[in-house]
Amino acid sequence: MNEVVVLTPERILEVTEDVLRRYGLAKATVVDVARALDVSHGSVYRHFPSKASLREAVAKRWLDRLSAPLMKVAEASGPAAARLDKWLRTMFAIKHERLGDDPEMFATYLTLAREACKAVSCHKDCLVDQIALILSDGVKQGAFEVADVKATARAIFDATSRFHHPAHAEEWNEPGAPARIDALLGLLLKGLEVPRKR
Repeated sequence: MNEVVVLTPERILEVTEDVLRRYGLAKATVVDVARALDVSHGSVYRHFPSKASLREAVAKRWLDRLSAPLMKVAEASGPAAARLDKWLRTMFAIKHERLGDDPEMFATYLTLAREACKAVSCHKDCLVDQIALILSDGVKQGAFEVADVKATARAIFDATSRFHHPAHAEEWNEPGAPARIDALLGLLLKGLEVPRKR
C-alpha cells in the first residue's frame, strides 16, 4: 500500500528551491515542480495561484531564514554600538556564506531583487527596522545622537550596500574588503556617537 504524502505549501517551497537550483530561475517551471512532487501542476496551483506567487514565496522563505539570526542580534541586550557592529558584520557574513554555499538561490535572489519583488522589498524594510531598533537603544543608553532613527537606519543600510547587496557580490572576496569594512563601520559608529563636551 502506498503512503499518501500530504501536499503542503512548505513542502512545495522546499521542492521549488531544489528545482530552482537544478534548472535556474529562467528555465524552472511549475510543471517541473509538480513533476518533482509527483502531483499534477493543478495541485501546486491550488496552493500558489501563479508562477509569480510561487517565486515570491520561495524568495520570502529564503530571506526569512537569512534575517532570523540578525533579529537575535538586534533584540539582544548590551551596548548598542557593539550590537550594531555585530549586526552589520553578521549580515555581511550571512550574505557572503549564502553566495558560496547556495549560488543558485543567490542568483535567484539577485534576479528577484532586480525585479523589485515584494518579498525583497519587505526583507529590506525588515532589516532597516532591525537597525532602527539598535539605534533607538543607543539613544536610550546615551551612546548615540540620532535625530531621525528610521532615516538614519535606512542611511546605514544604504551606506553599507557594497558589502551586502548581491549586485556587488563579485567584490566581496577582494583582498582589501575586510579592511574596507573595518574602516566603514568605524566611520559609521563614530558618526553616531554623542559628541563629547569640551
